[in-house]
Amino acid sequence: MAWLEYLLPLIFLFPLAATGVIVVALRNLHDARVRSPFDAHPLREPGQALRDRLDRAFAGLFLDGALGPIITMTPLVYGMGRMLFANQQNWLEWALYGLMSTLLMLLFCFLLIRDFQRIRRLKLGLACELAVGQELEAMIRPEAHPYYVFHDVPTDTTTIDHVAVTPHGVFVVETRARTPACAADGSEINRVAVERDRLRFPGWNEHIPLQKTRQATRWLSHWLEERAGQAVPVMGVLALPGWEIDTQAADGDLLVVSGEALARQLVQTRLGEIDAPTHDVIIAALLERAALLELTHLQAPSV
Repeated sequence: MAWLEYLLPLIFLFPLAATGVIVVALRNLHDARVRSPFDAHPLREPGQALRDRLDRAFAGLFLDGALGPIITMTPLVYGMGRMLFANQQNWLEWALYGLMSTLLMLLFCFLLIRDFQRIRRLKLGLACELAVGQELEAMIRPEAHPYYVFHDVPTDTTTIDHVAVTPHGVFVVETRARTPACAADGSEINRVAVERDRLRFPGWNEHIPLQKTRQATRWLSHWLEERAGQAVPVMGVLALPGWEIDTQAADGDLLVVSGEALARQLVQTRLGEIDAPTHDVIIAALLERAALLELTHLQAPSV
């Protein structure tokens, strides 16, 4: 029967299919999230959201790298099986199998390049968040200095990188990682000009970082006002690690900084006075918000 010539070669695909099932089953073998031995809640560090995205990116790289050869070989293996069972050799059909394998190889090469670029961007973003978080940690002192720093604070729609609470105001700190441009002589051009609604990098402009920082600042200000029952002085800070900042044309509602000596700069910035009861309410509200995020991570299935 002619249809057996197309059905019997599927036998040769069983080993490839079994290997693919094992690869998919092993993709979640590595889980870098660490939980507290006391209450089993996830332990969060600066840049934890980027750490989680980086883990998922590596899982995607593993999946594409392992499944790529398996799927690419499938048409060729099936074609070899067809050659064994076919009564007549159809070279056009064999060429079609070769073309399918070639196209699949090109597709997975593109996916691997995309994965590598994504991991590179996430690593750069994580390095910048860790650098800014390390600067902010310098604010934490004994009780005589009532400073508090939160990392990865969830809003209704996104996550704030850092929130710093001082006796003189609350600061929303957003971090953005950008690679400096290169001049013709190979030197780096790392100067960015800050305007009211845009950042002028050497060679391109961006509006979204300023918009996102203002949006997060408005959200936190409104949310803290509801929780504290009074207006709380809140200011947004956009950190661009590794860049020289030109703020001559900047508006005064945001601080755009390189992140170097950020802790000292925030300590010296006085937005207003926060009394002790209000300070305690702010800390309690943010701790509650952080606990809500931990509960969400506990309930969410592993990706």
